[in-house]
Amino acid sequence: MNSKNSSRGRQADRNSNPQGNKRFNKGFKKNKPNKPAQKKTEDTGIRLNKFIANSGICSRREADTYIEHGSVSVNNKLVTEMGYKVQPGDEVRFDGTLISIEKKRYILLNKPKNYITTMEDDRGRKTVMEIVANATKERIYPVGRLDRNTTGLLLFTNDGELAKKLTHPKHNVRKLYHASLDKKLSLSDLDKLRGDVIIEGRKVFIDAVSYVEGERKTEVGIEIHSGRNRIVRKIFEHFGYTVKKLDRVVFAGMTKKNLPRGRWRELTQQEVNNLQML
Repeated sequence: MNSKNSSRGRQADRNSNPQGNKRFNKGFKKNKPNKPAQKKTEDTGIRLNKFIANSGICSRREADTYIEHGSVSVNNKLVTEMGYKVQPGDEVRFDGTLISIEKKRYILLNKPKNYITTMEDDRGRKTVMEIVANATKERIYPVGRLDRNTTGLLLFTNDGELAKKLTHPKHNVRKLYHASLDKKLSLSDLDKLRGDVIIEGRKVFIDAVSYVEGERKTEVGIEIHSGRNRIVRKIFEHFGYTVKKLDRVVFAGMTKKNLPRGRWRELTQQEVNNLQML
């Protein structure tokens, strides 16, 4: 065959073969060999760190640390794998104690004076846990703290993830206090409170401060998101005032409305949703 005929033959082959002709390549789907069907399995497991967080022990991030350090076992075998999944029927132990996923509980207390915010006290002082002892069968704990002489809103939960969020300053959880001072707050000091305030070498972010409307100038409202111990009292002491009474009237959007001092109530589902969206 001469070169001319050979060229014509190759052209004919391309015209008869769509895969060899660019004009036909667009939209052309190549048949693929059938793969053997794979059996689908339902993933019923839950990640170990989430299981621990859902049991009310701590947050997921903290759980990762505990897992890594060898504090967790599943079916009596030590587990240090981050992505390990707990299956139905597995026995999970934290520091040797059997744990399980609990129903999430959220209890709001209007804390009275002379109760300390701790799970128990070796000096026999009254604790906030005594007030909410019958609130739920699940083990709950306070989110943050109020000192012994401070009254007002205190949240309890077994939701470790939410508790971690509500106590971290980066989430700017609103906390509004009503402070009763030993003397009138001067206008000049009020202005200073609206500027930069340094307490114990660290800046304190005061979100808002004002006199309580309709009250004497000894009554002051102050809004902060810091969780430092006794920080409101220290702020006023820094300017030469003593806080005689301190009441937390707003916490994370929740108020004391219809909640008398020393009483508690469960959060509504809408309130829980609001907290989770913070």
